[in-house]
Amino acid sequence: MFPEPRGASVPGTCVIGLQWGDEAKGKLVDILTEHHEIVVRYQGGANAGHTVVSGGETWKLSLIPSGILRNDVSCVVTGGVVLDPASIIGEIDMLEGRGVTVAGKLRLSDRAHVVFPWHVAEDAILNGNVTGGEAIGTTGRGIGPCYRDKVGRSLALRLGDLYRPEFRQQFDHVLKAKRQLLEAARSAGASPIELDGEAIFRQYSNYADRLRDCVGDTTHLLLDAVEAGRPVLFEGAQGALLDID
Repeated sequence: MFPEPRGASVPGTCVIGLQWGDEAKGKLVDILTEHHEIVVRYQGGANAGHTVVSGGETWKLSLIPSGILRNDVSCVVTGGVVLDPASIIGEIDMLEGRGVTVAGKLRLSDRAHVVFPWHVAEDAILNGNVTGGEAIGTTGRGIGPCYRDKVGRSLALRLGDLYRPEFRQQFDHVLKAKRQLLEAARSAGASPIELDGEAIFRQYSNYADRLRDCVGDTTHLLLDAVEAGRPVLFEGAQGALLDID
């Protein structure tokens, strides 16, 4: 027997692309946002952008849900997303620079895995640069390698890790392994890539400080919202035919 659902019903809507992407999901999400209190980005990364025209202005977003343009809508980025801190901070700065309030409206899961410079380096190497084979056509933003680390676990760093006392120890462990991987790739014919560990650590520590007020437990936030009957809109990225299965 399956357990009964926690609520009598799930007041939610999920927008999913059934082709190769670019199905105008962003436009549909923007229309549906009017009827929802929370908009959730639950997978993908900064490689999946969407353009929204609102109030006669054009907005280009990659990680932040388009619901951020509405004053009465909360936006959540869950642990299914691989987060590039520089990209999302850039979006926050762009929005605030154009008069959109972000503080108090955006919540980032502490379980979201973080894209680091070594993921971008691996992306370039894996995109056909070593063997001369056909490129797989990635955006070069490190999304695939970050997801691979998420599945592999031992070299993965989550957003919440950036705030823990042992972050430096975890960082150094991953950095050492990534340097070894990049050196092996260089030996196989890839261009040499240097990782400045101190600079990367300082940079990501600064990112953590910038995002601190947005980071938290989004799982219980969404469960509480569903139990309270608040309408939730789940915003998909990419398309179903891009799924590796």
